[in-house]
Amino acid sequence: MSDLPSPEVVPPSSPTPVPTATPVHHGHRAAPTGSTLAKLALGALGVVYGDIGTSPLYALKECFTGTHGVAPTPENVVGIVSLVFWSMTFVVTFKYLSFVMRADNRGEGGILALLALVARKGAAKRSRRVLLILGLFGAALLYGDGVITPAISVLGAMEGVTVAAPALSHVVVPATVVILVFLFAFQKRGTATVGAVFGPVMLVWFVSISLLGVRGILLDPAILSAVDPSRGIAFFVHNGWQGFLVLGAVVLVITGGEALYADMGHFGRRPIRVAWLCLAMPALLLNYMGQGALLLHDPAGAANPFYLLAPSWALYPMIAIATSAAIVASQALISGAFSLTRQAVQLGYCPRVTIRHTSRTEIGQIYIPEVNWALGVSTVALVLGFKTSSALAAAYGIAVTGTMMITTLLFHRVVRDVWGWSPRKAAPLTAVFLVVDVAFFGANLIKVEEGGWFPLAAAAVVFTLLSTWKRGRQFLAAQMREAGLPLDDFLKDVSRKNPQRIAGTAVFMTGNTGNVPPVLLHHLKHNKILHERVVLVSLMTEEIPNVADSERVTVTELGCGFHQVIARYGFMETPDVPAMLDSIPRRTIPGPKLVFKPMETTYYLGRETLLPDGTAPMPRWRKRLFIVMARNAQTASSFFGLPPNRVVEMGAQIQL
Repeated sequence: MSDLPSPEVVPPSSPTPVPTATPVHHGHRAAPTGSTLAKLALGALGVVYGDIGTSPLYALKECFTGTHGVAPTPENVVGIVSLVFWSMTFVVTFKYLSFVMRADNRGEGGILALLALVARKGAAKRSRRVLLILGLFGAALLYGDGVITPAISVLGAMEGVTVAAPALSHVVVPATVVILVFLFAFQKRGTATVGAVFGPVMLVWFVSISLLGVRGILLDPAILSAVDPSRGIAFFVHNGWQGFLVLGAVVLVITGGEALYADMGHFGRRPIRVAWLCLAMPALLLNYMGQGALLLHDPAGAANPFYLLAPSWALYPMIAIATSAAIVASQALISGAFSLTRQAVQLGYCPRVTIRHTSRTEIGQIYIPEVNWALGVSTVALVLGFKTSSALAAAYGIAVTGTMMITTLLFHRVVRDVWGWSPRKAAPLTAVFLVVDVAFFGANLIKVEEGGWFPLAAAAVVFTLLSTWKRGRQFLAAQMREAGLPLDDFLKDVSRKNPQRIAGTAVFMTGNTGNVPPVLLHHLKHNKILHERVVLVSLMTEEIPNVADSERVTVTELGCGFHQVIARYGFMETPDVPAMLDSIPRRTIPGPKLVFKPMETTYYLGRETLLPDGTAPMPRWRKRLFIVMARNAQTASSFFGLPPNRVVEMGAQIQL
């Protein structure tokens, strides 16, 4: 429609009664085997494990040199490595791979997919509102993660220069900025160009850090005693409150754990699990063990245990490999932000944005300029403001732990409402997950002043934008429904008065299948004519990732030359109205066979001007924010792929 909330796209949560599809072709894909499994596992290695895979660059260092670090005594070193070992085992392997990944929404994962799955199961109104707030804030935290990850990963990689050539330490920040600018500028080319090297780059990275880890373990094999969980417990007993605060740095070893779940739809459970258990986890554990052994051998190595593990001749090659791995990790989070934004648009939480598909074969490869440059500017500002990976570590932990805690709460509702577990069965598992999540979050919460304020502030801003857009859309849709004319009454009036008809097809977009689109009423009132064929198009967003082609379109003949077309899309899909209409003659669907001739089809859209003087129960500042967002949204004609030379817009004023 116009540059405001498009009432033509209505999520199923809308009070407007619409026909609902009953998808039957969205079962889980068959588990891959053989060479297919190997290829998918390699792809998962590059996309899924880039974030968690680059954590050795800075994680263990922060445990000893960070604001709340402890002295690198033998007892502390073994205790912290034990915490690292069991954190990765419990959170990533047990929680995410064994349980959370089973809570998929038709094969898709991620916090918005999880939220849609819970909401679709008919939660009570109050419970649904709480879940909505949690899910939106968790999604908002992921944007903060998407800003911090490129900054801390590339900074951590470039800080190897201070080990190889201390005199060049002043070039770390400028070089990081240059790399990040190049990375974000490259996004418009699409991940298809660089995607083929993601897996091999991370394969080289994991093999390299494994070899460094083995080299370190040989310095002092006593570090292997860290697999005993009692060493981690002894660390807490000995260090007390200070030991608890160290968890704020230990959590850095599991950053990216949420990506396992969010990227499940791209690869499936099995390849992600195989990549983790067969390569990523062993490589990471070997490297952390190696860094710990280095500190047992030489406590002064706490300044940068990762790069000090490497022999002098390998320092520059490792910096190059680490920088490449950091770019891959950053790319994965940037692409994740694009995907998250598209989901938010389709579910009605975000204005329309420019979505460009960068691959002819892979539907998930998209580029969103508005999101890309917002992330790019924010990331460069973070690097210039914080300057070191250590300073950024405080900001990183809160974003990660906050998202993980919200995922646990949403997962509990899935266990209860979707899986049908009893409270006696579900509560202990949720409690165990929450104990760990809350411990990590609490240890990071104390670092708000040191940088933890950034992800919280960023999440608050994003949450305000998402929730404002959703509420504004709901009020606007309700107002338009109340002012609308029932479609049946309108058709009777058309039949009785028989207005003049002209050749061609007119397409009107509408979000309310029971009412006449306001733009149609304006058109008939001012022009006093109708096309010989009028098509009312409604696009419905289902709370599933994708809708099968066989269930996409429903066509109904209304009489008087009117037809109604209802097209359903999943929240991972982007509508293309002309392509959808063009496909109708080829579909085996009930109803009349419509044939659309592009040069004889005119699309009518409304361009409404919003005013903040209405009775909508929103604070005036939120009304103004909503209006600003509406004015800056992508036009409906561009978003839905309508040909500009076939679009007619009609204006109106609406008081919100």
